[in-house]
Amino acid sequence: MGRRNKLDRFADNEKRPNVIEPGKDLYEKIKGHWRDLYFKNDLPIVVEIGCGKGEYTIGLSRDDQAKNYIGVDIKGERIWYGSASALEEGLTNVAFLRTRVEQIGQFFEDDEVDEIWITFPGPRPKKSQAHRRLTATRFLESYKKMLKKDGVIHLKTDSDLMFEYTLEILADRSDVELLESVYDVYAANHWATAIQTRFEKKFMATGKTIKYLRFRFIPGLTKRSIFTIITSLFKDCK
Repeated sequence: MGRRNKLDRFADNEKRPNVIEPGKDLYEKIKGHWRDLYFKNDLPIVVEIGCGKGEYTIGLSRDDQAKNYIGVDIKGERIWYGSASALEEGLTNVAFLRTRVEQIGQFFEDDEVDEIWITFPGPRPKKSQAHRRLTATRFLESYKKMLKKDGVIHLKTDSDLMFEYTLEILADRSDVELLESVYDVYAANHWATAIQTRFEKKFMATGKTIKYLRFRFIPGLTKRSIFTIITSLFKDCK
C-alpha cells in the first residue's frame, strides 16, 4: 500500500501545474522567468530551501498574497502535500520546485529572488558533513547570486549547532550584514513564531528553543566599479 501511495503521489505531481519537476516543459525554461511564465505578475519572490511538506511555504503564501512563494525540495512525495494544500486553498501565489539545493542556480537567474527562508534544516552534526549544511559557504554563494542586492535570508532552527555554525560562517565573511539574531523566538515574542511546522512543534515539546537569524549580503566592489572609481579620480586630478 505504501509503495502504491508513493507512486500515486508522483503521478499526481506530474499533473499538477504548481509542481515544477523534471519532465515538464517549465523545468527547462523557468530560470529567469518565474514571474512571466508561472506567476504572471511582478510581485517579489520568496524561496524556501528544503521545504519538506511545504508547511512553511504554504503558511507564508497564505498570510501574504503580495508576494510569490516557491518551496524547493528534492523529495517529490513531500512536495505532494504542499502542492495539494495550495490547490485545495486556491493559492495562486505558490509553486514547488523539485531539485537538489546543489543545483538551485540552474533555476534562478541572478537577482531574481527577494528573500530566502531556510527552515529547520538538518544540522549534519559530523564535521565531515559540514559542507552539506544549508548555510555552508558553497550554498551561501548560490544564494548570493540569486538574491537581489537588498535581498535577505532567514534561518529558523532548533539546532544550537546549526545556529552557532551559521553565526561563525557569517562572521568570517566581509560581505555579510547580520540584521537579527534571536536565540529563543518564543521568549522574545518574535514575529517568526507566527507559523509553526510539525517539526517545530515536535522540537518544542522536547524543550528545545527555536532560534532565528536574518542577514543580507553587502554589495562589494567589482573590478568594473574599482576601474570606474580609479578612472574618475584620475580625471579629477587633471
